[in-house]
Amino acid sequence: MMSMSCKDGNGAMMDNGKYVRYTPEQVEALERLYHECPKPSSLRRQQLIRECPILSNIEPKQIKVWFQNRRCREKQRKEASRLQTVNRKLSAMNKLLMEENDRLQKQVSHLVYENGCFRQHTQNTTLATKDTSCESVVTNGQHRLTPKHPPRDASPAGLLSIAEETLTEFLSKATGTAIEWVQMPGMKPGPDSIGIVAISHGCTGVAARACGLVALEPSRVVEILKDRPSWYRDCRAVDTLNVLPTANGGTIELLYMQLYAPTTLATARDFLLLRYTSVTEDGSLVICERSLNNTQNGPSIPSVPNFVRAEMLASGYLIRPCEGGGSIIHIVDHMNLEAWSVPEVLRPLYESSTVLAQKTTMMALRQLRQISLEVSQSGASNWGRRPAALRALSQRLSRGFNEALNGFTDEGWSLIANDGVDDVTIQVNSSPEKLMGLNLPFANRYPPVTNSVLCAKASMLLQNVPPALLLRFLREHRSEWADNNFDAYSAASVKLGPCSFAGSRIGNFGGQVILPLAHTIEHEEVLEVIKMEGIGHCPEDALMPRDMFLLQLCNGMDENAVGMSAELIFAPIDASFADDAPLLPSGFRIIPLDPIKLQTTQDTSTPNRTLDLASALEIRGSGSKISNDRNIASGNSRSLMTMAFEFAFESHMQENVAAIARQYVRGIISSVQRVASALSPNTGPNVGLQFGAPEAHVLARWICRSYSCYLGVELLKCGGEGSEYILKSLWNHPDAIMCCSLKAMPVFTFANQAGLDMLETTLVALQDISLEKVLDEHGRKGLFAEFAQIMQQGFACLQGGVCSSSMGRPVSYERAVAWKVLNEEENAHCICFRFINWSFI
Repeated sequence: MMSMSCKDGNGAMMDNGKYVRYTPEQVEALERLYHECPKPSSLRRQQLIRECPILSNIEPKQIKVWFQNRRCREKQRKEASRLQTVNRKLSAMNKLLMEENDRLQKQVSHLVYENGCFRQHTQNTTLATKDTSCESVVTNGQHRLTPKHPPRDASPAGLLSIAEETLTEFLSKATGTAIEWVQMPGMKPGPDSIGIVAISHGCTGVAARACGLVALEPSRVVEILKDRPSWYRDCRAVDTLNVLPTANGGTIELLYMQLYAPTTLATARDFLLLRYTSVTEDGSLVICERSLNNTQNGPSIPSVPNFVRAEMLASGYLIRPCEGGGSIIHIVDHMNLEAWSVPEVLRPLYESSTVLAQKTTMMALRQLRQISLEVSQSGASNWGRRPAALRALSQRLSRGFNEALNGFTDEGWSLIANDGVDDVTIQVNSSPEKLMGLNLPFANRYPPVTNSVLCAKASMLLQNVPPALLLRFLREHRSEWADNNFDAYSAASVKLGPCSFAGSRIGNFGGQVILPLAHTIEHEEVLEVIKMEGIGHCPEDALMPRDMFLLQLCNGMDENAVGMSAELIFAPIDASFADDAPLLPSGFRIIPLDPIKLQTTQDTSTPNRTLDLASALEIRGSGSKISNDRNIASGNSRSLMTMAFEFAFESHMQENVAAIARQYVRGIISSVQRVASALSPNTGPNVGLQFGAPEAHVLARWICRSYSCYLGVELLKCGGEGSEYILKSLWNHPDAIMCCSLKAMPVFTFANQAGLDMLETTLVALQDISLEKVLDEHGRKGLFAEFAQIMQQGFACLQGGVCSSSMGRPVSYERAVAWKVLNEEENAHCICFRFINWSFI
């Protein structure tokens, strides 16, 4: 073995202690070759010596050492750069934490003072008058933030006075003790976290606060944050009514803002706002806002139909330059969303500071972090599109879904009568703006030109179903709920011809292939193309099946995010897949209705269910129940699912299309209810790791008994008895253990936790993965050669090799064992595999 150290580029230390010095010309030639091929083979190094006369006096071993040292220096350089970046983040985060600690100390002193005031008030019961400030502390937990004022003057001078008051109040919330802040559940500060996130406790309305670091200059941060519709998905529009400059170089803007309603059961919100942008004495930039609901002598906007006027209390952004570049940002959102105007079941959404933090406060930080990452990684992204273009596509999908869900009349939507049952709402839009881009030229046998769009939408209440888990199932098992014929009809309205995409697959689920486009840095949002194989029809022959493509947006897949909604939004795309391609978004939104209730255990749900969904549905139908494989908290959780589906059609077919769409949505509701029933965990106490069905315990016993019978050794360590112990031990076994069906095309029917991790899938999606797609060619040949031995002898030992996970990642394993699993009648039930010492490559 050759010993060496990472010297500079002018020399290398050989194993004989001789130090070789290179000329500048030789170093230049070697550097040029390094950039072409950092790790050349022995033959390549000899070829380099022959092709470069300047290197002819250098031995191949010396060239090898130089390249080793060069790779070592490159690795050290990257590591040093990474550590410097982490150090800057830690230094800035430390500064934030010190400021937060100072603020908390002030808050403690403030609470101690108020406690003393309260004690004095309660002891002085003989006084005729009472201390109203202390009453405010008793009832609200702090002094009232928005005392009632007579109408304020909205003249320029009056607006400046309101702006200065808003600035002072905002800063007291962002860096002071005006609000009692508590840490956001599930948020832990660190160098890789989104920031320090807190929610209010006991204040008027709902409020959230965040502090974070972004690698953008303050002026760029201001530009992004003021363009609220570009990052706040719930924001429909922001209109600037007036702009007034101030003597200190700042600006006062009067704005009218509209927010979408998140579901069909609620009404949208709007705000009349004052926005004040200024620079503080220390050079920090401040954007603060508040509602103008009680003014005179100034602009006013009367109530708008289909909107409820909400109130924004002093909120905003404090942006400070950070040493070494970037910005430190403080965000405060404080609103009164008028919860009285929504049904009681929805009021937690409008009374929860956690929901406000997830939807608004943290969304702003995520947008800033995402843009800063894109700036640092300039260049085209997947599919030849830049990140900004992909973000625009995500925004269009989300906005189109919100428009369909809300169905505003000023956008051309009109309600049509129902069929006597009001479970599904049908709206029609024939406005030119909605149809723009949908009337594409069609070839022969293509549908006629469409001139209207229909939207069918509904909402349903779900019990004990984690939104992220249900979303994952809807994403991976479209065939369980969608009507392929109706999907093909919808897609034909916006398709020109066969689509051709070349990209890496991340999964193949029941005939649908997921092709990645982009994901955000926290992976809370994924943009992808779904290839539905053999669904549509070729323009040349209407009877010939062809592939259909959907552009799909998926977010809210993190089960640990408290108060996070889950969304699956998709739209058929045409062959060109242009950035301005026409989109008719449809999809689902699943909103947790109990965001304030904190988890009583660390894991309340897991995507790795104990049985595949097909088995679960069968078991549930027979009266048994499926439960989690981990302990869950007692109690019920509720969520609201809202769905909307858009279809382009000819106006004279409105009645028929409406009837079909209504039945289509009702069919989806029925499918979702069936799936939700299967996915819903048992919320009783002491659930433990039980698969909820006798079949699971029986299968585990068969697997272990057959292994012992054929191989002469025990699969599990001795230490317990009973079916529950066997199942639990098998589930936690360190090796990947998987069962395959005895079919012409074997598919996986069961896997333990290690097996699911190796395949990068869930038990819900396991049955859609075939053995052939996991094994490489060498593995398939080896298995087929040993198959007869497995069926006759009962087992076979397989050599190590490489296979693929469901996401396409290569996985190596040292060796594997396959054995036949016998049932009680000694008949072959399935084949089981044990992959030993596996790891991702």
